[in-house]
Amino acid sequence: MATALITGSARGIGAAIALRLAKDGYNIALNDISEAMFESNDIMDKIKAEGVEVEKFICDVSNYSQVEETVKAVKARFGTIDVLVNNAGITRDGLMARMSEEQYDSVIAVNQKSVFNMSKFVGNVMMRQKSGRIINLSSVAGVYGNPGQMNYSASKAAIIGMTKTVAKELGSRGITCNAVAPGFIKTPMTDKLTDAQRDAMIAQIAMKRYGEVEEIAGVVSFLASKDASYVTGQVIEISGGLSM
Repeated sequence: MATALITGSARGIGAAIALRLAKDGYNIALNDISEAMFESNDIMDKIKAEGVEVEKFICDVSNYSQVEETVKAVKARFGTIDVLVNNAGITRDGLMARMSEEQYDSVIAVNQKSVFNMSKFVGNVMMRQKSGRIINLSSVAGVYGNPGQMNYSASKAAIIGMTKTVAKELGSRGITCNAVAPGFIKTPMTDKLTDAQRDAMIAQIAMKRYGEVEEIAGVVSFLASKDASYVTGQVIEISGGLSM
């Protein structure tokens, strides 16, 4: 049975992607930075209910050596790694003039370097298999920029360039690499916004609503499938028409 490794998958978009891929029949390797991220969370039970195997791997994906060891552990546990979803990400928002070096560096490390780390070591596994799917989570902030998010926008824009490079480097080995760029998605983060903030955001969206995490997972499911075997190097915006 094929295996999917999803970073930052204890909750939110990552958990939704993991559950959707489990429904598609993949064994699931979950990842997050600490055991605490999985507390008060039933993602493991939900995935087991789909009749597939699942295991969690605690790893700081910004740490090169930790990622190397984690990928070895996933390969040893499941035998293959057929899909990699680079979802892990953080925000440390602030206007450029007030942003600290730590705010900038931490976001770049988690959001951007993690994609290099994971893509390198999982890519090596996939090259030996001569097949694989790499799917990266970018953002509309990486396409259009966003005030107060220079660090986040920079990391997500970099992921687009990395996606296209990996697609070119690994395409001849039967490996595709694509990115999705979510817009405003309903998460615990958006639940904390004021009514005025929510109204201002929704006014920019053609469909006049937030996206759901399951809608992101559906596109990732397609990119992981055989139906997307000739799709690579692409960035698919999932924003309800935010850019129009």
